[in-house]
Amino acid sequence: MKDRATIVCRRDGKILLVARARSRWSSPGGTVKRSESPLDAVRREPEEETSLVATWLTYLFHFGGRSKRHQIFLVDISQDASPEPRNEISRCRWFSPTKISTLVTRIPTREIVNLGFRRLVATNLRLPVSDELSARVNAQDERVTDLGHIAVQQT
Repeated sequence: MKDRATIVCRRDGKILLVARARSRWSSPGGTVKRSESPLDAVRREPEEETSLVATWLTYLFHFGGRSKRHQIFLVDISQDASPEPRNEISRCRWFSPTKISTLVTRIPTREIVNLGFRRLVATNLRLPVSDELSARVNAQDERVTDLGHIAVQQT
């Protein structure tokens, strides 16, 4: 199963979704390249797809999709930053979490929101990414991160 760095960009209680031409809405992100960590990918993908640079990000949890394991990161976006579609992305738009459930989205995008992600996104937690957190994300075994305590538990 391939790893995907999935980025939930948050600003004023809204979440940024992106879409390719004639495609469903999804969270920004992409497949983790062989030569990089999920943390490297989460730093690369927002800029490639939306021109946004991730400075503050928090690892939330992993989510198993059909063919990819999503490593979910929360990124707070400043008020003055404006996403612009780049590369394969043709649309960028901010949505309220409740609106996402009514959109035509990729299955993992909707499921992440349905699993209570709205509650997580509503937090005001802002932490810089540390080497310790990077090591947790790079671990090959199945792990879950408890957002409130930033503690890793074996599952």
